[in-house]
Amino acid sequence: MAKVVISSRGVERILSGHPWIYRSDVVDASGAEPGAVVELVDRRKRFWGQALYSSKSQIALRLLTREPRPFDRAFLAERIRAAADYRKNIAKGAQAYRLVAAEGDLLPSLVIDRYGECFVVQTLSQGMEKLKPAIVEILQELYSVESIVERNDVPVRSLEGLSEQKGTLARETVAEVVVEEHGVKFAFDLLNGQKTGGFLDQRENRGAARAYARGRLLDCFTYAGGFALTMASACKSVVGIDSSAEGLALARRNQEMNGLTNLEWKEANCFDFLKAADRAGERFDTVVLDPPPFARQKSSVESALRGYRELNLRALKMLNPEGFLVTCSCSYHVSEADFLGAIASAALDAHRTVTVVERRTQSRDHPILLTVPETHYLKCLILRVQ
Repeated sequence: MAKVVISSRGVERILSGHPWIYRSDVVDASGAEPGAVVELVDRRKRFWGQALYSSKSQIALRLLTREPRPFDRAFLAERIRAAADYRKNIAKGAQAYRLVAAEGDLLPSLVIDRYGECFVVQTLSQGMEKLKPAIVEILQELYSVESIVERNDVPVRSLEGLSEQKGTLARETVAEVVVEEHGVKFAFDLLNGQKTGGFLDQRENRGAARAYARGRLLDCFTYAGGFALTMASACKSVVGIDSSAEGLALARRNQEMNGLTNLEWKEANCFDFLKAADRAGERFDTVVLDPPPFARQKSSVESALRGYRELNLRALKMLNPEGFLVTCSCSYHVSEADFLGAIASAALDAHRTVTVVERRTQSRDHPILLTVPETHYLKCLILRVQ
């Protein structure tokens, strides 16, 4: 196994509990091949762990283990099996969930989602790309696999010098898979849907939100109707808004599959819809705001907070007294404190009194490591509006 020499600052990163070592902290990687599992040593040749090496990314090393034993196929299988065993408790009864959540499961740059007996794999670094054949074999050993597909059609792979690709890795190509979540059936296109359409990090939040659903519900950024369909049984009527015709087509398919009749779908920009609906005097008893990330980089935080403030201001003005607002941010760079601040500002301008009922994060199958802040990205607030 090749050795990579890291600086004292690189050692400090390891000691702080963070698995990433940046290229600026690599002293010598001359013997390492792209994507190799390498030993990490300092200038005094002391062993600090094993990591995946990238020849392209600014994240040059992704720590796998501090143990001296080789990170071989058996070690990889242990990690995947440990992640699967954890889900037996925290995702008990779920048919669709995240089986492996990269750094959260000590398998950096590996994501595996499970939909019944179909699996979606993302290998987001040179190292995990090399391990992909072994990952596919391990999944087939652990499960009665119907299909394993890769959704490596994501721009982040370009940072690793990897091409975007998608396709079937094992068994059959499945055009559509249907799973049940909170008693509601959802159809997913694993190869062509947006993030496979599941948004599995919101699975637990969708169930929690249903407990507060009432009256007339507005679900903004509904895509395939995740919140809308889950909450429909508790509401008199539901309006789902999204700018994606593809997403709304899937929402209608899901509605028909569940035999629900109290939903309508509108293709529109959610900001524009909220503004027009407010002017028209429309009112709702429950509103869900689950927008895409507004801040994909730190420099976008200020504009993102303005967006969150505007979005929540419109929603708050349209809520009937004693109504509930479920509002989310999936922007890692926007802290919970800043998100709360934007909503508080919106509440003052809307002249509404707002109570925090629940402060939630991503579902537990997306683990948050205390020493890796990047693993905590989703904020979900359930608010009572007076």
